[in-house]
Amino acid sequence: MPERTIAIGDIHGYDVPLEALINELSPTADDTVVVLGDVVDRGPNTRRCIELLLDLRERCRLVFILGNHEEMMLSARSDPRVAESWLGFGGRDVVDSYDGDLDNMPQEHWDFLRSGREHFETERDIFVHAGVIDDLPLDQQPTDVLRWMKTSGFEPEHESGKRVICGHTAQKSGIPKSWPGWVCIDTCVYCDRGRLTALDATQDLLYQADHEGNIFGPADL
Repeated sequence: MPERTIAIGDIHGYDVPLEALINELSPTADDTVVVLGDVVDRGPNTRRCIELLLDLRERCRLVFILGNHEEMMLSARSDPRVAESWLGFGGRDVVDSYDGDLDNMPQEHWDFLRSGREHFETERDIFVHAGVIDDLPLDQQPTDVLRWMKTSGFEPEHESGKRVICGHTAQKSGIPKSWPGWVCIDTCVYCDRGRLTALDATQDLLYQADHEGNIFGPADL
């Protein structure tokens, strides 16, 4: 099997579909798995999601991109005003996953969140959490665009000619959205019938898992 670059969309604390996708894709040391951010908040088990990713990091190259929910969570630790907002934005579910107290959160988990990158790119693709401005190089992209920009499906291609693979803008249809130069794979896992999506960007194959861990795919992008 050739080396693969695999992107995983917004996980939001849903450990069962995450584990199912990892098992289905079986990444090896030759593969790169890019987690597009928003591992935390809203779902039932952020703690186990981080544990699964830490384990995966021992098996392949893992690239973790910081999402807006990680940004809020990290800020909430030191800013009570941010903490109040974060708790109402899905953070309470994170606290519950650590038995009701973030003091139970291992330092390794905090370190993992702090290790998040702004972006990642290959010869073919750009990976970000939310979006990019089309006429700016990656190293000049504003943080609020990388982590908070909502995509509409009409954004122009990036000046580099590379495809942008992102999450953040939830596709409540459960179907990834693609348009020239872009693919959004946030398929609203936290919705009632939401799914978690992974994209094998090397072969343009989509895999999905639902809340029960049922696998759908592979399907052509």
